[in-house]
Order: sequence, then C-alpha cells, then structure tokens
Amino acid sequence: MTPAISVLLPVRDGAVHLPEAIASLDAQSFEDFEVLAVDDGSTDATPQLLADWAARDGRVRVVRQHAAGIVPALERARGMACAPYLARMDADDVCDPARLAEQLALMEGDATVVACGCGVEYFPDESVRDGARRYQEWLNASVTPEEIDGQLFVECPLAHPTFFMRAESVSRVGGYRDPGWPEDYDLLMRLWEAGGRFAKVPAILLRWRESADRLSRSHPRYAPEALLACKVHYLAETRLRGRAGVVIWGAGPVGKAAARALLDAGTRVLAFVDVDPRKLGQEIHGAPVVDAAVGVGIAGALHLAAVGQPGARDRIRDVLRDAGRTEPTDFVAIA
Repeated sequence: MTPAISVLLPVRDGAVHLPEAIASLDAQSFEDFEVLAVDDGSTDATPQLLADWAARDGRVRVVRQHAAGIVPALERARGMACAPYLARMDADDVCDPARLAEQLALMEGDATVVACGCGVEYFPDESVRDGARRYQEWLNASVTPEEIDGQLFVECPLAHPTFFMRAESVSRVGGYRDPGWPEDYDLLMRLWEAGGRFAKVPAILLRWRESADRLSRSHPRYAPEALLACKVHYLAETRLRGRAGVVIWGAGPVGKAAARALLDAGTRVLAFVDVDPRKLGQEIHGAPVVDAAVGVGIAGALHLAAVGQPGARDRIRDVLRDAGRTEPTDFVAIA
C-alpha cells in the first residue's frame, strides 16, 4: 500500500546524532510514511544504525552509495519515493511528534501550496550565536504565502530540513540539482517560478542542530556570493523581465555587491539610493547615488532593498509604498 509521505533522509557519518533523529521519526503521531535513508559513504557506525532501524521498522528503506554529496543523495532518495508528498529530514535534527501530521494537514487544506515548512528552533543553546538567532526569528516570522513571497529574495524562506512538498510538483521542475548555489533555495525558486506558493505551519516543529561543521557553514555552495548569484539568476528570469534596470536602495557593501553581480549578469544599475549625505552625488559602478525622493521617481526600474541592518528593509518598503510602488511588482527586498 502506498504511504502518504516519503521522508528523504541523506546521511554521512551521522552516528553521533542519528539515534535522536530516528527516535523523533518513530514518535510521529502520523504513522503512514516511509523513510528513504541514503547512506552517502559513511565510515562510522551509521550503516549499522540504519540497518538496525530498517530491521525493526518495515517503513524504512536504506541504500548505500559512495560519497557523492547531498544532491545525489537526495535525488537517489527521491527516485525511490512512492508517496504523493516528500518530507525532508536531516540526521542530526529532531522532529516534534506532530510535525508530519500538521504539515500534511496544511497541504491537504490548500491545493495552491506546493511546499510548506514549519517553525524551527536552533539547538543546543550554547552553540547558537546571535546571527543564527536572528535568522531563526526571521524564518519563523513569515507564515502565509503572501508573507513568504515578500521574503523570497532575502534568503531561503523555508528551512531545508522542514521542507514538505508535493512530489509531482518537485518532479515537474526536475528535482534537486547543483547549479553552484544552495540546492534547497534553487528548488524553491524553481517551484515558485512555475507558479507554486509556499506556506508554513507556525508552530515550532523542528529542532535544528547548530554546529560549526555544518555543510552550510563550510561548503562554497552556501557562501554569500553563491546565494547572491542565485537571487540574481532568478530576478533576471522573473521580476526583471521588461525592466529598464534596477534602482538599488543602499550604497553600502550589500548594495555594491548586488550591483556587481547584476552588472555581470547584464542588468543596468540606474541609481543607488542612500540616506548618507556624504554619498549623495557620487557615482558607484557608473550609477549616481541619489536620495529617496529622486529614487522613487526613476521610471521603468525594479527597486531592490539591499540594506542588511535591522529595520532598514521595512523602512525602505514604507517609503516605496507611500510613493505608490507595489511589492513585489515594483520592488523586491534582497537583503
């Protein structure tokens, strides 16, 4: 009998924390799921832990492969999946017992949503730095499709280990791939580009383990430059179509980096907007630095909020809305 949910669980050398992840899946209140565990070249006790799990739980299928990386492991698991829904799980995280039940209920209740997440909490507390806490707060604040759409170009708006997706929608856009930037963000952007919407269960249903050796902390695919390249690629394919160029709000390091990436991709930078009087009248990459009153009047542009300081994004949004600009048609937050 076909299960309702296929859980994709790639793991390499995860023996230290894998028992906690397994226990949290065993404890799910919704039980009609399968687990596709892909051992990506482990050299520790991971193979035995997975074998023991599969031996006592018929819902678990395990395959081993030579170390190939997370994208091939995820695609191997997805190729084995037979359920209409795909759920992600990492081998060092911990699910709340209600996670699968609540995400399934959300998806079953809204056919327009192709993927959903849930609230997250970083742990253990002693390893969580201020930047991670700010990211956690930002992630958990956007819940509705409209809220998530407004944050789509800031960062990946759903935590990858919370992904819960329609298998058919994922298949239609080609599944996971490695284009040189984060595979989770890339998949969401392709789902969005195809017309999909995202939502989030507002409850904290996943404890997300923080550690210095996390792949997202060490692999160049997750570096700021790679993340920016992803944003620029999908801006060019969507919001920038038919635009004369961009007006970048923020002439600091974030705005300058965005401008360089956009120029390299063939997009014109028409102006920078900044509040620092010392910058007004200067040129950056051949574009003038102007104040907000001038910036909002530049015709044919897509306005990009590119200031990373707390509160700046919302202040820029207020100015643009007061000037009659609409989000995300006329302006997009990218920082």
